[in-house]
Amino acid sequence: MPVRLKKLIGTVLIIILVSIYAVLATTIATLTLATSPWWVHLLYFGLSGVLWVLPAMVIIRWMAGPRKT
Repeated sequence: MPVRLKKLIGTVLIIILVSIYAVLATTIATLTLATSPWWVHLLYFGLSGVLWVLPAMVIIRWMAGPRKT
């Protein structure tokens, strides 16, 4: 697969990932954290704000192609 096509597909996938993840994380927070103290909100949004990076790293690694040795 050409590199330009992989980058286009990867970019679209990352945009979709971030959009769905943001809606999902906000929905979970709205439904479960309504009566929680402020520090639980801080922990949840801190963790969920960083957690999306893991699947994005997989997509970026795929976009970069195989490692050259």
